[in-house]
Amino acid sequence: MPAIIDLTDFDPDLKTVNRPLREPGVSTRRMLCATCDIACSVVGEVKDERVVRIRASDNPAFRENICMKGVIAPRGFAHPNRLMFPLKRVGARGSGQWERVTWDEVMADIGARLGEIIAKHGPEAWGVSTSQWNTCTDHGLGRRLMNHVGSPNWISGVALCAGNTAAINRMTYGWFPNPDYANTNCIVLFGHTPKRHSWVPIYNQIKRAQAKGAKLIVLDPRRSEQAEVADIWLPLRAGTDAAMCLGWLKVIFDEGLYDKAFVEAWTIGFEELKARVDEYPVERVANITGCDPEMIRQAARVYATAGASIIPWTPITDMQRNSTSAIRLQSILRAVCGFVDIKGGETLQGFNPMIVSESEIEMHEVLSEEQKAKQLGSDTHPAFTYRGQKALLEPSERVWGHRYPNQITGCFMATPSALFRAMAGEGPYPVKAFFALGNNTILSFANTPLILKAILNQDLVVIHEQFMTPTAQLADYVLPSDSWLERPWMMDSYGWSSVYRPSQKGMEPPGECKSTFEFWKLTAKALGRGDVVPWPTLEAMYDWRLEKAGLGFEEFAETYEVFAHRAGFKKYETVGFATPSGKVELKSSVLEDLGFDPLPYFRDDPEPDPAYPLMMFTGVREDEYFQTGGRHIPEMRARTPEPVLFVSPATAAAAGITEGEWVFVESPTGRIEIETGIRESMPDGLVRIPHGWWKPELASGLGAQLSGALRFGDSMLCPDDDDYLDREQGIPHLKGLPCRIIKMDAA
Repeated sequence: MPAIIDLTDFDPDLKTVNRPLREPGVSTRRMLCATCDIACSVVGEVKDERVVRIRASDNPAFRENICMKGVIAPRGFAHPNRLMFPLKRVGARGSGQWERVTWDEVMADIGARLGEIIAKHGPEAWGVSTSQWNTCTDHGLGRRLMNHVGSPNWISGVALCAGNTAAINRMTYGWFPNPDYANTNCIVLFGHTPKRHSWVPIYNQIKRAQAKGAKLIVLDPRRSEQAEVADIWLPLRAGTDAAMCLGWLKVIFDEGLYDKAFVEAWTIGFEELKARVDEYPVERVANITGCDPEMIRQAARVYATAGASIIPWTPITDMQRNSTSAIRLQSILRAVCGFVDIKGGETLQGFNPMIVSESEIEMHEVLSEEQKAKQLGSDTHPAFTYRGQKALLEPSERVWGHRYPNQITGCFMATPSALFRAMAGEGPYPVKAFFALGNNTILSFANTPLILKAILNQDLVVIHEQFMTPTAQLADYVLPSDSWLERPWMMDSYGWSSVYRPSQKGMEPPGECKSTFEFWKLTAKALGRGDVVPWPTLEAMYDWRLEKAGLGFEEFAETYEVFAHRAGFKKYETVGFATPSGKVELKSSVLEDLGFDPLPYFRDDPEPDPAYPLMMFTGVREDEYFQTGGRHIPEMRARTPEPVLFVSPATAAAAGITEGEWVFVESPTGRIEIETGIRESMPDGLVRIPHGWWKPELASGLGAQLSGALRFGDSMLCPDDDDYLDREQGIPHLKGLPCRIIKMDAA
């Protein structure tokens, strides 16, 4: 595949990114960048039917919303190692031996083999893992087909990144709220660090809010980029978000800083919550979090008294052993201070009535209650499973008009660890077929050794991808995916908002690359269920979804950059909240009925092991990469060529390590190799491990440790046993794990 554009003058500082190409024959397409999950509005410049350049949007509202990952995308997708044709494994699993086959051959065999597995073990023996980013959305069709076939065992990386937050927020007030940055008076960041090349629109919105006078409170063990510009920085100990929130509530309740009228009229469980909060005086919270008690009080006062304030979603709180309580506590802080569904606060947007949502397309209602009850993990960690969300069905229909609002696709999922154990032969029933779409599963969840065992135990593994990832190297079939340059898209923040933004197709996919729409349409046909995906093309499906708007997709995309539905504020005054009580549930009836503590709490860490004297947090993404992708792009690797741990000077000195030295980091779960980076911004005793490292240039297959994934990947270090799983959700604790550093010469 020829290179699309010469990027030898690649500009990571984006000084030239707004300059259109001054060449004949260049046309433009309005697009949404899907290199990461934020979907920045950009312009694709097309010449000779190829996207030759990505630049910033012409719309002043979006012009700053672009990063180096988006600019470099044409180069990345033109890489000679991109998957172009279907491949079939011909050697042992993980041998790295493949032959090219046709899509017809692939789908005939997949249909036969998957059909045999379902006939022998039941439809629940089929598990699927997807990503919302790498292949963008699958339009709800994966869930739709699985629901018709009868499998409840769908998972995604959103189980520990925004999807779980959406599911837990619904238990408090029935929707996952969107922060109103433009009008807020105070922004609270729990570990989240939007930067110039990471979560760029959020970074820009924070800057604009600060320029208008909004306060910024940052809670982060590191002196992060956002901490540097904060009005208040609380360097809390990693993994103690829930304790900090309890301390804030103690100050807010004791000093009467909450919205008494709202609490009295629109909440239940206040007295019980107050009694629980009384168990966490500020001095106790200071001991848990390691923060100054007066600074804790000051931060709580600023948040509660600044006026309409926001606590934006954070991937940090998602990934803790107290995640459910911490997420609920953040939602409770919003509610008791009166910041829910108001201007400058957190808005509950609901569905856009003019567009058919992916939640509707998924058709969860066709999956029988018998099959829903088989969803893996729902017996022990049910929060985001069908069982955990069941009590919210009727309230959701009452308030939002739909029983199954699947926000961030994070509701109605199986629990990942439970699925992998069943795949490994350690569950209540066998799972013998596994599909992954745009999800590098080996590196995307905790406990890589378990996931490896699980995949090796499958009768059928199918991967839909753009590159030969470590997970793809274990497949029976690797099928080539299109990219965001090569397909249309309608984006609604993955069901989070009522605002839609269209993205135009820039070029045809190369080789035999196919979209997720085509993949699921072909799979449905192969299983004899072609009726489940009746639309002939993705564009036809979009036309159908837009019928109420009176526009076909291409006209819609030419007409609108933003298609919003404004339902106003304080909608609860008319329809109530989409909870069983119709009110904000400070004491959760849903969790209580599931057998869990209905009040939030802080669960202390396990007893320390002197063999692992340091603590680490994982899941950190470098600016150059997103999740596990992008490391094949020379310009990105030149900026960050190796995985680097960050430690403080004192921690490095105690370990006897120096800048640039390669070391082992070990946890009770595994070991990785990594380069040392000494940073003044790191607190003593804490180790930062970057997320998703493997090296595409290394040989593939198990013999080469899956291109280094088993040598460098942070998930090798992350346990998923009961001590390090959130009780209600079953997601792993990635923010404060025991570890040790070992010098390579000593080892």
